[in-house]
Amino acid sequence: MLWVAYFINYVDRQVVFSIFPALRTDLGFDSERLGLIGAIFIWVYSLCNPFVGRLADVFPKTKLIAVSIVLWSLATLATGLTGSVNGFLAWRAAMGVTEALYVPPALGVIGTLHSGATRSRALALHGSAQFAGIVAGSAFGGYMADGIGWRWAFYCLAVVGLCYAPVLWLVLRRLPEQVAAPAKGNPASPWELASNGCYLALVLAFFSLCIMLWMIYAWLPTHLYEKMGLSMSDAGVTATFWVQSGSLVGILLGGTLGDKASRRWPSARFAIICIGLASCAPLAYLALAATSLAVFKTMAFAFGLTAGWMMGNTFAASYDVTPRSCYGVGAGTLNMAGGISGGAAIFAAGRLKDTLGIHGLMFWGAAFAIVCSAILAVTVWRRFERDARP
Repeated sequence: MLWVAYFINYVDRQVVFSIFPALRTDLGFDSERLGLIGAIFIWVYSLCNPFVGRLADVFPKTKLIAVSIVLWSLATLATGLTGSVNGFLAWRAAMGVTEALYVPPALGVIGTLHSGATRSRALALHGSAQFAGIVAGSAFGGYMADGIGWRWAFYCLAVVGLCYAPVLWLVLRRLPEQVAAPAKGNPASPWELASNGCYLALVLAFFSLCIMLWMIYAWLPTHLYEKMGLSMSDAGVTATFWVQSGSLVGILLGGTLGDKASRRWPSARFAIICIGLASCAPLAYLALAATSLAVFKTMAFAFGLTAGWMMGNTFAASYDVTPRSCYGVGAGTLNMAGGISGGAAIFAAGRLKDTLGIHGLMFWGAAFAIVCSAILAVTVWRRFERDARP
């Protein structure tokens, strides 16, 4: 049930990236303000996450989840009704606030229900909804923009969310009290997590991954539309299918491997994260630099596969080094870090697209990710090697 909710969440946020050409024509967006569409959403979404995470640590998680779906569906409806650039950007910011209410409590519910033996797989399976949602959102947005109009994409998605919210609530309210209720004891704050070296290195690694992810999520459809001459519909499908199909396979494989390996090696999830991040970085650059569709598809799938190894273990690894009383704020802070970097990457790509180029910007993003992978590896090795001493 949470998978479906997360799927709707990502369709709603992703649909806009396939209709950039239509927004240029209909509302008068330029490249810089198109970049702001993604940047404003992700920045607002990210900055709200630690606060929502704290709410999830002190209030019933199930109620926050249900309220989130209703509110983000109303914001989606309002986005379709807007008639100006500023209005569109304002409602994207509202979507950032309302969608931020979902992830920390949802991950907290799953993390509480599943012990360490199944945690990576459970969180990876839930996380796979984002890849399906990105593909569906891109395809649906391009199809509607080419057909009956981009506004109807938002109207339809709002109706779906408003209809699903009460169905999900009927299921969530039946969860055991100890799952939905806050953990006993005082919840930790982000400042208390600041002394946790493994957690901070993980935040930095996730920060670097999201630079690459969100640049691809936001600008790849337009990149293919302009560089390969595809229609908006074809560009939306092609830009997302190969990346997200690879990510779906990668996140499920990575989650399964993380669960099995962590039974013998406590640092196994972190090792998989380091390998995935170092591997996907050069592939992200090669995908954007490709000059043919065949090369692009191969690099995009490989990038998604290796990035999925990391994503399938990131939140489970954070739970390995933090207490349950701060699952919400820990997940929220991770999301905030990834969102800030992703929003900056989206905006920078729009600002520099006509000079440095998206592939040129990705080169530096990939180099930074490799450095962050090395920092995480050293930090984790020192932590677990120290703990293993007699």
